[in-house]
Amino acid sequence: MSRVVDVVLGARSYPIRIARGLLSDAAEWRRALGGRHVLVVTDATVAPLYLDRVLAGLNGFEHSSLVRADGEAHKTLEGVEAVFDALAALGANRDATVIALGGGVIGDLAGFAAACWMRGIAFVQMPTTLLAMVDSSVGGKTGVNLAAGKNLVGAFHQPAAVFIDTDTLATLPPREYAAGLAEVVKYGAIGDDAFFAWLEAHADALAARDDAALAEAIAAACRHKAAVVARDEHEHGERALLNFGHTFGHALEAEAGYGTLLHGEAVAIGMRLAARLSARLGRAPAADGERLAALLERLGLPVALPPGFDAERLLARMRLDKKNRSGHLRLILWSRLGRADIVEGIGADAMRALLVEAGAG
Repeated sequence: MSRVVDVVLGARSYPIRIARGLLSDAAEWRRALGGRHVLVVTDATVAPLYLDRVLAGLNGFEHSSLVRADGEAHKTLEGVEAVFDALAALGANRDATVIALGGGVIGDLAGFAAACWMRGIAFVQMPTTLLAMVDSSVGGKTGVNLAAGKNLVGAFHQPAAVFIDTDTLATLPPREYAAGLAEVVKYGAIGDDAFFAWLEAHADALAARDDAALAEAIAAACRHKAAVVARDEHEHGERALLNFGHTFGHALEAEAGYGTLLHGEAVAIGMRLAARLSARLGRAPAADGERLAALLERLGLPVALPPGFDAERLLARMRLDKKNRSGHLRLILWSRLGRADIVEGIGADAMRALLVEAGAG
């Protein structure tokens, strides 16, 4: 069964289409393409699986493809330059379209390149990982990493459409699949306790990749993300709530070395740390944090800080977080499961104590 979720942004509105077999249904997605030039950007893992079927649907367009190395470590300015070179070789002009075929790394990289080429051309998201389907492909955040931190260089650039082919999840490795479920849990944790309860009731089905449960979870997550983006496209307020667990998570990813911890794994640990901090500050019941941790573990995700992290180095990473203002930490905490808030001015001592208690040196 096909599902459609609309992201309503006036002239920049676009559909998220969710169905099995979408990549092979060229008639469905060709309508989202602009002029005659199309560049497909993908990675070395996805290309052997799905690139040919997308290229087969581009008959009549002047098109080419760019295959990048896989992994967060390759989401760099050098990668953006490679996309620019491919667009130049294609002769792409301002009505060209970039198709991002892959996970969040490819979506962020290709989207940022599209935002910059000739000051902005169209791009289409074809996410092939669960994490990208429910998070990074929706909302127009694009960017790349620097050695200093994750996503420090980027732009808001909305896609023309998002096409989610749930058949691609069959080839996703177990660890990558579980990482995507962390972002699904996040939507219940920050704004919908009924959805969180639904996830608890269907955790076993989701862990087993049940088609019906997956389709419902993806559609629900996309509806939550679309609604928040429609109200706060450029993250001036409410959209920051979607970063629950991410201040900790991004610091963990960068400090471990990109690719050591998957993004969803780092976010799962980060959400647990945010819940623990909320309880330590007397903002939320500790029992809600335990309930969150239990669900994450049932879905195959880590909730404990791995050994070897240094509290001061993590704090230094967190001070670079984009949500901070005037050098002061801003964190997404909660008052209860299903209700998150932006909290200003968290002191370094409280953060340090939490990290040390969690196992950082």
